[in-house]
Amino acid sequence: MQIVAITNGGNLVRHGEILEALRKAGYRLTPQRVMVLSAMAKGKGHLSADEIYEEVRQAYPFFDLATVYRTLQLLVKLHLATAIEEAGGARFELVQEGSNQHHHMVCEECNGVFDLPPHYLNALKEQVMREVGFEPHMEHFTIHGLCADCREREEKKAVS
Repeated sequence: MQIVAITNGGNLVRHGEILEALRKAGYRLTPQRVMVLSAMAKGKGHLSADEIYEEVRQAYPFFDLATVYRTLQLLVKLHLATAIEEAGGARFELVQEGSNQHHHMVCEECNGVFDLPPHYLNALKEQVMREVGFEPHMEHFTIHGLCADCREREEKKAVS
């Protein structure tokens, strides 16, 4: 099996390192897991399980959707992928190399997903620790609301 680096939206996803992390955690590198990882690495942005399934199924028509879900659950459990929960289901993304924090903003109107720089939540974490004495674990955090475009459309509707 050849392990290659694949680019994803300009960011280098180290396919081999993810496979090695699975191996070190005691999991077999099944062809199905490799196919799901490859589909995620090739995809743009945050993908639904159905999108990953369709990508893999193009090459392997007898692939099982349940295998996609099991693989995604495993990747999230091992902190190799993040899941963004939405009303219509979840979307998944591989965690970038060296990143232990990955935060998102999800628009409730258009379902757009936007990255949230970690410094915003680092400040919140420090404030909560200082004022309440509670240490929140905020490696992966999602904030739901309205993006700038949808908020602008809402404001225009209210004025009309």
